[in-house]
Amino acid sequence: MKALRFDGSLELVHDAPVPRRNGEALIQVICAGICNTDLEIANGYAAFHGTLGHEFVGRVVESPDGSLQGRRVVGEINAGCGHCKLCVGGDSRHCPERTVLGIKGRDGAFAEFLSLPVRNLIEVPESVSDEAAVFVEPLAAAFNILEQVDINDSHEVALIGDGKLAQLIALVMAQTNCALTIIGKHPDKLKRTLSFCPNSSLIETRAFGQEFKGRFDVAIDATGSPSGLATALEVVKPRGTVVLKSTHHGATPVDTSLVVVNEVRIVGSRCGRFRPAINLLTSAVAELALLISRRLPLEAGLLAFEEAAASENLKVILRIA
Repeated sequence: MKALRFDGSLELVHDAPVPRRNGEALIQVICAGICNTDLEIANGYAAFHGTLGHEFVGRVVESPDGSLQGRRVVGEINAGCGHCKLCVGGDSRHCPERTVLGIKGRDGAFAEFLSLPVRNLIEVPESVSDEAAVFVEPLAAAFNILEQVDINDSHEVALIGDGKLAQLIALVMAQTNCALTIIGKHPDKLKRTLSFCPNSSLIETRAFGQEFKGRFDVAIDATGSPSGLATALEVVKPRGTVVLKSTHHGATPVDTSLVVVNEVRIVGSRCGRFRPAINLLTSAVAELALLISRRLPLEAGLLAFEEAAASENLKVILRIA
């Protein structure tokens, strides 16, 4: 099968084996989205080698128990052992033996087929298009913030970043009625966030001033850059919360004195549960189309990565089946 693989460099191969695993479902990939994590893996993040990609929608072509056969699905990307306390408790996201689709120990979605346990799969409602379904995984990651941090209409929240994930976080924050301020450096992208959170305030980085320092109850770093944490620590108020949504290759310098003196709580935030994301997608599909900058076939995967890395673009979709 065709697959976009990373082994020190990114390469489109035409003879990758179909990834059948005992006891798992085989999914034919319809389309998949390129996110910042994929770009960082291609730069050496996570030391992963194999087929990239974890945001996808596909159709089940083989299932060990016959369930979901022929159905359109998305898949939670963490495949746990199923036996440890975390898995038994319903949170395979942190299973110490987990594999992660396209990130750790498991070939991903930039291919004609992928394999996942049936328990990881969720059927996509007919009202949600293929392209909208690709956003389930990153939208779930945005929702995970609300699973970790109490945010409501009494809170002032700073969202730092204006890229793909930041746009989805803005959509989720709109559900809380918090007072949201979005800080970014791309005017066009900043304006686009108003489609997702129309009552938010927009601040360009170059206009960022002293009046924002120590102001916010919660500061969310979704920049994908090491500089995002420093900005978050500047704007969060004493005893406030900083949420880290960025992954990037390399070390991040941190002024820990700000963390200690201001008694700031730092929360790492990763994958989320899919059901809230799917529920929101049934009413937010029109807005998500604004996030798609390019649609390309898998055969143009190398070009797609170049387009996804361009600062003026947001989501690049690979059409596969």
